[in-house]
Amino acid sequence: MIFEPPYIAVVFTSTRSSVDDGYGDISDHMVDLVNEVDGFLGMDSVRGSDGRGITVGYFRDDDALKAWRENVEHRTAMQLGRDKWYDEYSLHVTRVERSYTWSRES
Repeated sequence: MIFEPPYIAVVFTSTRSSVDDGYGDISDHMVDLVNEVDGFLGMDSVRGSDGRGITVGYFRDDDALKAWRENVEHRTAMQLGRDKWYDEYSLHVTRVERSYTWSRES
């Protein structure tokens, strides 16, 4: 993904608990919901077999990130994550000033 800096990157690292209880459905719904936020640019996400995951969400500016952070359904999902789906997580918010991309030509 290529975005023109500056933009906001939100790095969410987590370790899943052993509880599933609807996690996949809510996770899919959150992806659909964040895609509706004006100023959401995209995301990258990976999860290892050990339950450790990293998701980086990209937002045009602080207003876009605030709209996502204050979304009622997102706030409910965050609470469910603390209550049952995550053993631990951390969140890092940063402003990207420079970004570079390289790919091998086919």
